[in-house]
Amino acid sequence: MRLTRRQFEAFRNNGFLFLPGRFKVEEVAPLRKEARRIYKLDRPEVWRESSGAARTAFAAHTYSEPFRLLGAHPRLIEPVMQILGGPVYMHQYKVNAKAAFDGDVWQWHQDYGTWKRDDHMPEARAMNIAVFLDEVTAANGPLMFIPGSHKLGVLQAGHDLASTSYPLWTLDRATITRLADEGGIEVPLGPPGSVIMFHGNLVHASPPNISPWNRTIVYLSLCEVSNHIRRFKRPEWIAHRDFTPIVPLNDDCLLSPPVNSPW
Repeated sequence: MRLTRRQFEAFRNNGFLFLPGRFKVEEVAPLRKEARRIYKLDRPEVWRESSGAARTAFAAHTYSEPFRLLGAHPRLIEPVMQILGGPVYMHQYKVNAKAAFDGDVWQWHQDYGTWKRDDHMPEARAMNIAVFLDEVTAANGPLMFIPGSHKLGVLQAGHDLASTSYPLWTLDRATITRLADEGGIEVPLGPPGSVIMFHGNLVHASPPNISPWNRTIVYLSLCEVSNHIRRFKRPEWIAHRDFTPIVPLNDDCLLSPPVNSPW
């Protein structure tokens, strides 16, 4: 899948692109079921909220066949290669939960800020592409973006070790207020199978989920191969060391898995 000129320009101007319904219901259903199974596992990759509810499952593509296939899906890999201008590797893979009633906040932050500070990724030639596994509504903790904020580069941030179970480099209230006054806040809402692409420097967050509906989103953080990280401080399952270019699978890989699966 390649982006049209209009889509490419929208991404460049806003820092994100929302593509509703890019995956079919029958493609998403097995992934949703697999996410529920993974969240029950006792593995270091499965990070939990203080309540015990799952917060995120890192590196799911390394221990789950459905998520391995999604991690090489052409509808995700090819448009990112188009934007970054070359082959990409998987820097990070997350299956983020926002459990009904218990899903906690993700504070305002920039992902590349973390990749630069913690992993010594040289440049912001890396980005995220996300897939909704549940319907994302205004009530169940949707993503919030400040359009155009990616153009400001890496902003000053503090290392928040206390607000949630997961440490994060976060932006202060004065910065967010100024950016939001200038650019507004947009909240993409849509059905399962919808896709969001967003720049590594785009300022974003998500509120707690106190609704009775789960909200699960898969994130592929893809980096142009020559821009690979130089520092190996974080666990390998958080910041990957395998810089092998991803070879996209066939478009129907989720419905007709290849026979040479490692599992």
